[in-house]
Amino acid sequence: MIYPKIPLAQSIIELCLAKGVTQIIISPGSRNAPLTVGFASNPDFQCYSIADERCAAFFALGIAQQTAKPVALVCTSGSALLNYYPAIAEAFYSQIPLIVIAADRPQSKIDIGDGQTIRQENVFANHSLYNANLTEENFEQNNFEINEAINTAIAQKGPVHINAPFEEPLYETTTELSVTVSAFAKDPIVVAVSDIEDCALHWNKAKKKLILIGVNAPNSIDEAIIETWAEDPSVIVMTETTSNVHHPSFIHNIDTIITPFKSVDFESFQPDILITFGGMIVSKRIKAFLRTYAPQQHWHVDSLRAYDTFGALTKHIQTSPKLFFNSFIPLTQKTESDYFQMMDTLAILRKQKTADYLAKISFSDFKVFDQVISALPSNSQLQISNSSAIRYAQLIKIHPSIEVFCNRGTSGIDGSTSTAIGAAVANTKQTTLITGDISFLYDSNGLWNNYIPKNFKIILINNGGGGIFRILPGHQETELFNTFFETSHQYTAEHLAKMFGFDYQLADSEERLEGGLKALFAKNEKPSILEIITPTVDNDKILLQFFKDLE
Repeated sequence: MIYPKIPLAQSIIELCLAKGVTQIIISPGSRNAPLTVGFASNPDFQCYSIADERCAAFFALGIAQQTAKPVALVCTSGSALLNYYPAIAEAFYSQIPLIVIAADRPQSKIDIGDGQTIRQENVFANHSLYNANLTEENFEQNNFEINEAINTAIAQKGPVHINAPFEEPLYETTTELSVTVSAFAKDPIVVAVSDIEDCALHWNKAKKKLILIGVNAPNSIDEAIIETWAEDPSVIVMTETTSNVHHPSFIHNIDTIITPFKSVDFESFQPDILITFGGMIVSKRIKAFLRTYAPQQHWHVDSLRAYDTFGALTKHIQTSPKLFFNSFIPLTQKTESDYFQMMDTLAILRKQKTADYLAKISFSDFKVFDQVISALPSNSQLQISNSSAIRYAQLIKIHPSIEVFCNRGTSGIDGSTSTAIGAAVANTKQTTLITGDISFLYDSNGLWNNYIPKNFKIILINNGGGGIFRILPGHQETELFNTFFETSHQYTAEHLAKMFGFDYQLADSEERLEGGLKALFAKNEKPSILEIITPTVDNDKILLQFFKDLE
């Protein structure tokens, strides 16, 4: 076996192996050579080379998203490290474990004018769960810090930073280890739901109970729990596209339901008890509703965090949703109420009006999303970019067998493509990314990747700019708006597809889109892009009119 000669590099590599951190994303550089040589020379590690550090970090995020295990990132010193930050912030808020292992110059070289040096220690302090600032010589302290960092990433589900200074020579190797590391684990956090009986007492008395589910891993809630919610007339369950929870009676299209509400409707549906679990909520309308018409009690179920999103949080139930509901449900009983029936009546009405509207509108973003989502293969995975893409997807019913993911931690457009590719590498399912043109162009380096599966698909909806800004308040058809907000452009993905070896098709009508979708999913010889051109100036009008027609 070949090892780096530097003992500190050996310690990091050996402790990663001891703790099962075997997925390593490496960006090229010289200062990180001891780590690169050590990881890449050991067949127990699966190493990937991604040149662009920002893309590398999101690629790692996609793998960790799918495996629920920490993925390590390795980079050289200097500004290379800073390019990880967008993905670090996303991992922090999405509770995804990443381990940044950054090579650094020795402390004596910092701030003296030496090349490729910055103040790397604690650089992610605001968005990392642990910062291990290693030294060149203190073996025992280094051993402790590396253990603590990796343990924290695993236990607390988030990013950590290990900063490792290396002095030249950097490329020397040996066939013998010079260190003997000591791996230790943190004691597991044992959380007892001490007041579960009190929760059940309040629940059984309430006539109006709302369960709202944000970003949630597939298959994490038992079917028996789902059926219990569905059978209780006092319970309404609202799910987001990213919740991966399905039942015919659940509300999957929140904005379609509540946008036409008047004050009397909000008052009628104001819940006595709100239970939330999962990650960030996309719908601005449900947030505005619950902030204005606050529940008497709001319980959030999560083993680690409880954001007071609606300004009404009364209880943080510190355990996993599955464990909580499996203990809680046997203590509950059905409550007579017309709460669900009122909502179900509205849902049926809105479903018909949505179908009528989609049948009559012209080719546009809304029409395209309906057509695209309906064509997705069952038992596949869907990755969705942020901004207007995830919001349109919220309006369309997605087949229950399709697993859905989106970077909702920070809700940024950066890194959607790289994340989707990492996710596609980490799972065996057909993976499709639906993305907008600005997000796609912003992360085009994500295609600079030698690991893209042949069956990976990108559906690129190109409306010539940031279409979300036409929907938001403040839209004016002016040069200032088009240049600085919408970022108007005339680019397509055709040449990028050719450069990176993707099949490419273009559709600009309903008929061409139908044929394009069939061709896209019929071939798996190489990754593919289907680009759909929609009318820039019509999309916002069609969507806004949709919400008016629901009234």
